[in-house]
Amino acid sequence: MDVRGTVAPGFEAVRDAFVGNFEQRGERGAAVALYRHGRKVVDLWSGTRDVDGAEPWAVDTVQVVRSAGKGVAAAVPLLLHQRGQVDLDAPVGTYWPEFKANGKERVLVRHLLAHRAGLAALDTTLTPAEAVDHFSGPEAVAAQRPEWEPGTDHGYHAQTYSWLIGELVRRATGRTIGRWIAEEIARPLGLDFWFGLPEDEAHRIGRIGPVEPPQAQGGATLRVRPKRSVVEAYADPGSLTRRAFGAIDPFPDENDPAYRAAELPASNGVATARGLARCYAAMIGEVDGQRLFAPATLTLARTEESAGPDRVLVVNTRFGLGYMLHGPAAPLLGPGSFGHPGRGGSLGFADPESGIALGYVTNGLQKGVTADPRAQALVRAVRSAL
Repeated sequence: MDVRGTVAPGFEAVRDAFVGNFEQRGERGAAVALYRHGRKVVDLWSGTRDVDGAEPWAVDTVQVVRSAGKGVAAAVPLLLHQRGQVDLDAPVGTYWPEFKANGKERVLVRHLLAHRAGLAALDTTLTPAEAVDHFSGPEAVAAQRPEWEPGTDHGYHAQTYSWLIGELVRRATGRTIGRWIAEEIARPLGLDFWFGLPEDEAHRIGRIGPVEPPQAQGGATLRVRPKRSVVEAYADPGSLTRRAFGAIDPFPDENDPAYRAAELPASNGVATARGLARCYAAMIGEVDGQRLFAPATLTLARTEESAGPDRVLVVNTRFGLGYMLHGPAAPLLGPGSFGHPGRGGSLGFADPESGIALGYVTNGLQKGVTADPRAQALVRAVRSAL
């Protein structure tokens, strides 16, 4: 098959796994990039730009990466803390007074990042127009009563993360999170990453869509799922899982230009694989003279804040401040790894011990929230190369 890009000596296993994703795991169009100690060692792409099309994936193709963008969004409060502009242990109401309503006076900034605020779902869902209008979402989460006592448990804030983190950043800085990232992260680092895809970049984006994993002989899927999975919990309309993922109803068409141009840091980040990888590389070290996280901030990002049964994802999960941590639900490279997958496949993460930062984007969305088999094949290949 036609795989384009470059692989540094010693990382050929990553190319082999990437090819295997197309040949064995149902890939349609995708890209993977890998940095080690601030140097790009893998940059590959192949397949079609659109999940339902024939035009080849190009060197500059970008895709919606869903929740893989949460890791970039989380960097903003951490960098504001690093600069002395946000106190992670301050009540959210310090910056956002309206947020104190309905028993949320003691919700701390760190609770938002660690999915401990109890605000995973909304009593009244938002329409697509309300979700992106910059005020209905923040008003809804500010008025919402927590599902549990904030700080005492955790559950993945799948969609409400958009308005919780986005509004915190706006109140603390006067800028939207999309603008802040564009000016303070993407521009200095030269990243292809956006919350709010600019009109002059829209020609680069491919269509995403659902795909079924291939069938093994006898009709069984190649994928092994836990007995109790988020997919099964989502099938129950009354579950917290369904309510958390369904906070916007109906969910917008992710291929609609208006949706791509909106700012929803929980779900509509747009990126290249090298943009995700380069951002994570700058979190753990220098990239062309630029570095994002000071050592203390890096420690905050990957120090466990939440662990155990997740009220939304139903399996055991681990979170630092804004990042999923290595574990059975989200296997990364090793115990010190931190990052974030996107529902359906995409992944970005870093491993400070090995100096590795990986970005993977795909247009073919398979079922599941974490541990996508294509992403995991790439992770295993990186591990073998090291």
